[in-house]
Amino acid sequence: MSNSLEHAGAILTIDLDAIGANYRLLRDRFQGAECAAVVKADAYGLGVEAVAPALARAGCGTFYVALIDEGIRLRRVLEDVDIHVLGGLLPGSLDAFAEYRLVPTLNSLAEVEAWSGVAAGADEAPSADLHIDTGMNRLGLPRDELDLLCREPERLGATSLATVMSHLACADDPGHPLNRRQLEDFTGARAALAGAGVGAGASASLVNSSGIFLGPEFHFDVARPGVALYGGNPLPGKPNPMAQVVRLQGKILQVRDVDTPQTVGYGASHRITRRGRIATVALGYADGFLRSSSNTGSGYIGDIRVPFVGRVSMDLITIDVSAVPQHLIHPGALIDMIGPSNPIDRVAADAGTIGYEIMTALGARYHRVYAGDGA
Repeated sequence: MSNSLEHAGAILTIDLDAIGANYRLLRDRFQGAECAAVVKADAYGLGVEAVAPALARAGCGTFYVALIDEGIRLRRVLEDVDIHVLGGLLPGSLDAFAEYRLVPTLNSLAEVEAWSGVAAGADEAPSADLHIDTGMNRLGLPRDELDLLCREPERLGATSLATVMSHLACADDPGHPLNRRQLEDFTGARAALAGAGVGAGASASLVNSSGIFLGPEFHFDVARPGVALYGGNPLPGKPNPMAQVVRLQGKILQVRDVDTPQTVGYGASHRITRRGRIATVALGYADGFLRSSSNTGSGYIGDIRVPFVGRVSMDLITIDVSAVPQHLIHPGALIDMIGPSNPIDRVAADAGTIGYEIMTALGARYHRVYAGDGA
């Protein structure tokens, strides 16, 4: 990461006030007891050391990460919040959960039994979350393991369940029939656990960012929004209710006049068809701007769209700036690669992917600016 604005090839501005506003919007929309925040993958690439305190100032007291090392890192940032680790129990990690006061998510019967061994030797029953797979076929207890746990609840030992959770596969498609099936399966799983005397007093959690917008029957007790906090649209195909968080501006390195029959970039993938100007910008796929956006992506100068021409390379993107007044185009001038006219979901669509991938890939060479404090 560059320490100097003057030396940086691109500037990434992260609006912490917008993150705080997004958290409060989701919290107000959610009708359960608690709206948590998912800050895995370095707060979706935006920097957990800055983002997590901003969320805490906005009122968030419960955080979810993917891996235990992320939980340890977050604990060093925030002393007095609840931190849950979604990825379960990696071998050799048991002692660290206690040392850093992290709550593991138990994703299999083997993990249930491993954690019950920890609980057996503890002065106070340690908390854990229990993840039930209702259709993702990824992490979580499958149906046969859930049935076995309900028949033999003693496998939990002295473990105190903080949350029983599942995860929606198609929440961003409100009409998908799997949403209803997962809701019914989750409700059934909770009833089966209760019938076995398991999880009395545990919270229930099903929804992510998009799931919050499916309605109150999906809400239960705890929401786990992620991408919407950072400005991603939880309602694909509809206007984005979230404030934009990220602005990425690339610096022009060089401008040149071009004309037919010249070509641009590796593989000569773009052929010049008329006289114009090409600006070369100092960022590329090494900075997380995907190669798949070659010849399809675009930036903005003011409200003028400037298309990518030629392949995105490791350090450089070539952009057709022929439509822009010449006095605005010079070395050091900035082009909005992600910004008010070019939100991250559109950038992702141009690259044939999703906003999550663009955001989490944002590179370390950017000069980062954090605006506001989230409060």
